[in-house]
Amino acid sequence: MRTIWTGAISFGLVNIPIRMYTATKDKELSFVLLHKKDLSQIRFARICKAEEKEVPWSEIVKGYEYDKGNYVVMNDEDFASANLKKSKTIEIINFINEDEIETLYYVKPYFLEPDKNAVMAYSLLREALKKSKKVGLAKFVFKNKEHLAVIKAHGNMIILNQLRYETELVKASDLDIPKALGKTESKELEIALKLIDHMTAPFTPEKYKDTYTEDLKNIIKQKSKGKTVHPKTDEPKPTKVHDIMSLLKASLEEKPTPKKKKSESPKPKVVKKARVAK
Repeated sequence: MRTIWTGAISFGLVNIPIRMYTATKDKELSFVLLHKKDLSQIRFARICKAEEKEVPWSEIVKGYEYDKGNYVVMNDEDFASANLKKSKTIEIINFINEDEIETLYYVKPYFLEPDKNAVMAYSLLREALKKSKKVGLAKFVFKNKEHLAVIKAHGNMIILNQLRYETELVKASDLDIPKALGKTESKELEIALKLIDHMTAPFTPEKYKDTYTEDLKNIIKQKSKGKTVHPKTDEPKPTKVHDIMSLLKASLEEKPTPKKKKSESPKPKVVKKARVAK
């Protein structure tokens, strides 16, 4: 694994040196842009507006336009110098109950690994988080921006879940959202609740696969052989109001999702005494 950030978790007055790693990976199909006429690859060029010519990366810098046509050039040292403590610290500012955080605030998880000399402090924080059943609400600077995060014990590891700020969420006030159901829909609601129970199963992440990518690979294979591609399934049609009850009942008759059986406690082993030879 490649380290993407190094610094320390600040826990009160204790600093725990750590290395951060990405906990996710993208498994998308890689597509390139082609010129439709001759299928030649399209490349993106960095063009200087004044000279109308391509500029190599070695000659490109970051700038902030503080006034029309006037820029301040910023380099990596400038970003770090803004606040050396913040740029190298994951600072836990509070401890909270994890269920207080709504799922729409979560962005991305990261693994945190202790430095060789920080094993004791790392383990102490991990066990304290487990025992208290709390998570740490923290701030850290990554890619020239200060982020909000949750520090959580996960098995023998401490993980960091990056969060969104409240200001980064779009308000849904303009959406046309229906109000609560009335008494006339109580029968449909009762059947819907039965269907939820019918389809309830334990979460086993390893059994879920990206089947859409496999469908795409199949189309690519067919097209590479010059075959005509036909849709695998039909586009779903909206359910009409008068069909809802009958479709709910029909859904209940489908094979239920297998539920996890309660583990039985193992029977005690009977140890036979060995005979002593006379």
